[in-house]
Amino acid sequence: MSKEALVTAVKQIMAQARGGDVEGSFDGYAKLYASPEFAANKPEDQRQALKLLILQKRQGQPSPKLVEAHRAAIPALTELVSTLNEPEDYELLGLCHLMIGNEEAASNMFRQGLTLERERNPASDLCGRLMTRVAAI
Repeated sequence: MSKEALVTAVKQIMAQARGGDVEGSFDGYAKLYASPEFAANKPEDQRQALKLLILQKRQGQPSPKLVEAHRAAIPALTELVSTLNEPEDYELLGLCHLMIGNEEAASNMFRQGLTLERERNPASDLCGRLMTRVAAI
C-alpha cells in the first residue's frame, strides 16, 4: 500500500464517520490495520493512521466494533514497538490493550514507555501522559 493509498483509505474512513456512520468507520479502521499492505508503510505513516482511532476523544461505553478496531491495531503496534522501541508506540499499544480490557498488558506498556521516555526527556508531555496513565490503572 503506497502512502497515497493509505491517505485515500484514511480519508474515506474519516468521511464515513463524519457522514454519521461511526460504527462503519470502526470497521474501516479494523480492515485497514489488519491488511498486510498497512505494515509496508513507513512507521511514521502507520503511527499517524493508528492515532486517528486510538487518540480520538470518546464518551460512554465503547461499542463492540470500536473494541475490535483497537484489537486489529495491536499487531501493527506490536511490530512498531518491537522494531523501533519508541515510547509513543508503547502508549498507543497500552491504550489498545486498555480498550480491549487487558489492564495488565496496558500497564506494562505504559510503564515500558515511561521508562524509555524518562531516559530521553523526563520533562516531556509524553512522560507526563504516561505517568498519568500508569497512575490511573
